[in-house]
Amino acid sequence: MSEPIISVSGLRGIVGQSLDPLLAIKYCTAYLSILGPGGTIVVTRDGRSSGQMLARAISSGISAAGFDVLDGDVAATPTTGVLVREHRAAGGIQISASHNPSEYNGIKLFGPDGRVISRLLGEKVIQAYRSGQPDWMPHDRIGKIAKLTDTTSRHLELVLSTVDVEAIAKQHYKVVLDSNHGAGSLLGQQLLSSLGCQAQILGSPPNGLFAHPPEPTQTNLQAIADSARSDGADVVFCQDPDADRLAVIDENGNYIGEEYTLAITADRALSQRPGPLVINCSTSRMSSDIADRHGCRMHLSAVGEANVTDKMIEHSATFGGEGNGGPIDPRVGYVRDSFVAMAQILDAMAASGQSVSELVSALPRYQIHKTTIAIDRDQVPTLYAELQSRFPTAVASTLDGLRLDWPDQWILVRPSNTEPIVRAISEAKTAEEAQSLCEMARQLASTFN
Repeated sequence: MSEPIISVSGLRGIVGQSLDPLLAIKYCTAYLSILGPGGTIVVTRDGRSSGQMLARAISSGISAAGFDVLDGDVAATPTTGVLVREHRAAGGIQISASHNPSEYNGIKLFGPDGRVISRLLGEKVIQAYRSGQPDWMPHDRIGKIAKLTDTTSRHLELVLSTVDVEAIAKQHYKVVLDSNHGAGSLLGQQLLSSLGCQAQILGSPPNGLFAHPPEPTQTNLQAIADSARSDGADVVFCQDPDADRLAVIDENGNYIGEEYTLAITADRALSQRPGPLVINCSTSRMSSDIADRHGCRMHLSAVGEANVTDKMIEHSATFGGEGNGGPIDPRVGYVRDSFVAMAQILDAMAASGQSVSELVSALPRYQIHKTTIAIDRDQVPTLYAELQSRFPTAVASTLDGLRLDWPDQWILVRPSNTEPIVRAISEAKTAEEAQSLCEMARQLASTFN
């Protein structure tokens, strides 16, 4: 991998190969050139071993460009958004490669409103990165670099304000939190303590030395699930390294998946505050059914956190998120947030008196299948045309890639924003039907090679 992956969603690369300090500085100062002269930038990281090196380089570049730096050191991505708003910063930079392996790192950009920058602004950053050079300041105009001593208090306060703390605390839930040596343990431990939980924290030092592969999938979390079953935990929460996503394991040690994270939290939110719900077009239809159950309007967005939050703001949505375990509660911030997810799930348990498995059993049931398709990007439009021709009765949407909808199933084919691949995602009532849809798209694509 000789070139970083740069998209409107940010930048990712392998440290020492496609990502180095000079490239990171150039990318971040390209963002600064769009913000205008001066201001303060919050800089945080997710705990990876390369994060401190990149943070120091980026902070130096920001200072040399005439901006002040507030160094938050290790912090979760949703916490970064809160810090930007709390300190009225001009923007924020989170150094994280999310669920990618430890050799990767990346950069995510925040606007002054404390949310990930929009697609339009992301395109401007890419253009500035490719065409411009940093505008360095003279010695008497360089910015200052200051350390933030408290990065979690405001975020904790906001999350706690959305739930019935006393009702949760009365239950004394036994909770396991697997932060896998990412950024999530810092606020996660404080949150669970504030909610009166008997908390066991796994992977608490945020040193990036992952105890298992960082993607919170069923395969990667099997050992955690087995341990939770034998320890009698009421629920197990599993974060990705930058803690904007949450996977859940129930009291029986069953991995219930990231899609259910959003479904449970959306159901809880709409039961209390009926209003519009926004999800992206690759998220399970469970959330659509939940919106119908509460008499609420559901809106689909393109894939990507910025697209979801844009549409949430457009429709004054009560709640939103993505099916990768990332709920978004506007009361806390327009950022996917694993801490919102944990608090809302515990709140749903306390209010209903139900276990996690009982909450899940009350939700609509679908099966999702995901795969990658081997196809040149310039052949993707041809694949779209062939799919539409083959299924003329399906409702077609080109909001993001191509999505074909039937009454009881759907398939989405789209290039990834963060990896050089084309994804196929399908959902149906049975796993076999969902897999069959993806396999059909994969086989059709193979005829173009």
